[in-house]
Amino acid sequence: MNHQNTTTTFELPGKKIVKNLGVVKGIVVRSRSIIGTIGGSLQTILGGNISLFTELCEKTREEAFELMIKHAEEMGANAIVGVRYDTTELMQSVTEVLCYGTAVEVE
Repeated sequence: MNHQNTTTTFELPGKKIVKNLGVVKGIVVRSRSIIGTIGGSLQTILGGNISLFTELCEKTREEAFELMIKHAEEMGANAIVGVRYDTTELMQSVTEVLCYGTAVEVE
């Protein structure tokens, strides 16, 4: 699926939704390593952007996004509208990232 056929809105400019295939999702559960936790903790002392955690979050969101796209492709979709992210801390240092949207066919 072309990443340009994903959007947070409920329509794609210049395209017509011809079929709604339902909700699709990608879920990743990630924990921080002890090294990452110590490194991130040291960065908090200095303040500012905590790059170790930023990189971990970005990688996790990208994995969830790609899993959502794979789910949509398996359903026969060529686009996803209404894309959203949700995050839940399951326990200390363990976080779930959910990426979801509505799989559609567009022409």
